[in-house]
Amino acid sequence: MKLLGQAVFLLLLVGICCQNNRNAKAKSSKKSAGTQGGDVVQSPTAADLTPASTENMRGTGGSAEAAGREGAAGARAAGQQAEDMRLQFLKNTQVTCNDGTAAGFYLKEFRGSRRWLLFLEGGWCCYSKETCDSRYQNIPRLMSSSGWPQTKRGTGILSSQAEENPHWHNANIVFIPYCSSDVWSGTGPAPTPPPRQRQGREKERERNVNATEYTFMGSLIIQEVVKDLIPKGIKQAKVIMLSGTSAGGTGVLLNIDRVANQLAQLGAETQVRGLVDSGWFLESQQQRSPNCPETVSCSPEDAIKIGLRLWNGVVPDRCRQLYKRGEEWQCFFGHKLYSTLSSPLFVVQWLFDEEQLRVENIFMGGQSLSEEQWQYIRNLGRLLKNSLRDVTAVFAPSCLSHTLITRSNWKSFQVKGNSLPRALQCWDRSLEATRNNRTPAKGCPFHLLDSCQWPQCNPTCPALVDQATQQELTLLQMLVAMGLDPQKLGLDPQGEEDSVASMVSNGG
Repeated sequence: MKLLGQAVFLLLLVGICCQNNRNAKAKSSKKSAGTQGGDVVQSPTAADLTPASTENMRGTGGSAEAAGREGAAGARAAGQQAEDMRLQFLKNTQVTCNDGTAAGFYLKEFRGSRRWLLFLEGGWCCYSKETCDSRYQNIPRLMSSSGWPQTKRGTGILSSQAEENPHWHNANIVFIPYCSSDVWSGTGPAPTPPPRQRQGREKERERNVNATEYTFMGSLIIQEVVKDLIPKGIKQAKVIMLSGTSAGGTGVLLNIDRVANQLAQLGAETQVRGLVDSGWFLESQQQRSPNCPETVSCSPEDAIKIGLRLWNGVVPDRCRQLYKRGEEWQCFFGHKLYSTLSSPLFVVQWLFDEEQLRVENIFMGGQSLSEEQWQYIRNLGRLLKNSLRDVTAVFAPSCLSHTLITRSNWKSFQVKGNSLPRALQCWDRSLEATRNNRTPAKGCPFHLLDSCQWPQCNPTCPALVDQATQQELTLLQMLVAMGLDPQKLGLDPQGEEDSVASMVSNGG
C-alpha cells in the first residue's frame, strides 16, 4: 500500500513537470511573436509572471484536454483585456481629486517600448463655490475618483490597434483622468488673503474662498503620475508625448516644460513633446458684466482670473515674468504662452471651435442664430488662423467641431490632403532628424492650416447635427433651420456648392 502511494505521487509529479514545460514554451512563443513596432526591444523580466500566470503554472493535476480548454479560454480573456488601460491610484495619498478621493491614472504597458503617451483629460473647470457645487452634483467623475471604472479602452491616438492608430499604437499609454477642475494648474488649497486685502472683497471671498472645501491639485497630479511611472521605465523613454484635449490641451501648454524639467532632474535623456488638441483658446470678443456667477455666462478670461486664486494655480515661469502680478491669467492662452515654451509642440485646432462659441452663448444646431452671431463665427475662424500662423507644427481644419485626437475616425480628417496621423509622423521624423544633425525630409508637411474661409468648407469636416432632430445637415440647411437667410449673409444657395468646391480645390 505504501509503495502504491509513492508510485501515484511520482506519476503526479511527472505530470506537473510536463505541464510546466508546455506552459513555459507557449509563453516564450507568445512573447517572441508579440514584440513589434518602432523603438521596441525584447526585455522579458520577472514582472512577466503575474499572479494569474504563476497560478496557471502550478498545474491542477487534471487531464491534458481539460488543461488545454482552460488555457484557450484564458488566452481569449487575455486577448480581450490586452487593449485595456488599468486604473492605478497615486502612491502619494496627499495629492487628491477635488473631494479628497485618491487621484490616479490608467496605464496600458507595451513591454519593451521606449515611447510613452501621457494624456490629460478635458472638461473645462469650476472657479467658485456655486460652480464647483454644481459640477460636483452634475458631473461627479470630474471631481471625484469614487466612481471610476477599473479599466478604460483607448480610441484614436490612445488606441492599441495599428489600423486605428498607425504611429502610436505600440507606445505605453497613460490616461490621466481630470478630477481637479483647475485646467491642470492647481497646487493645493488657495491661500487666505492678508487682512488688508480682504476689505471690499466680501462678495468675492464669499463666492470663492469658501470653495476651498475642495482641493485643486491638477499640476501636482501630473508630477506624481510621472514619479509613479519611474519603476515602469519612463526614465528610459526615448520620446514622451504629453497630450490632452480641451482643458487637457491647455494643461499641456501649462505643464509641458515642467514635466521636461522634472524628467531632466531625474537623469532621463528623453525628449518631451506636447500635443495640444482644442486647447488653444482665444479671449472673448464680447463685452460682459464683470460678475459671472454661472459658467455659461462667464468668459474664459474671467473664469481663469477668478479661478487662479482659488486653485493656487501656477503658470510657466518664462510666461509669468512677462506679466505683472494679477495678470498671470494671460498665460492660459496659447497664442501668448507658445513663444515662451522650450519643448516642441504640435497644435491641433478646429478653426471654428464649438467650445469657443459655447462660451459666447452660440450653439450651432440650436434653435436660432442672429446675423451678428454668424459674423462672430466667421471672425473667429480668421482670428484663430492668424494666431496659429507662427506655430511650427499645426493641424487646423476649417470645421465646426471640438476635440479630434481621441475620435476613432481621427484618420479621416484632412488638411490639404494630409491626415493628422500623417502630419504627426512627419513632425516626429523632422524632430528626430534635427536631434541627429540631419536635414529633415522634404515633402512631409506638418504646418497645415486650411486655406478656405468658411465653416465646413473642408469636405472632410465632421457632419453638423441638428440638436432637436439629431439629423445631419449641411451648413446652408442648418443656417436656414436656425432662421437665417443665406442670401442676406452673402451665401448663394445655388452657387454655394460651386464656391466651396472652388475654395477646397485651391488648398482648403
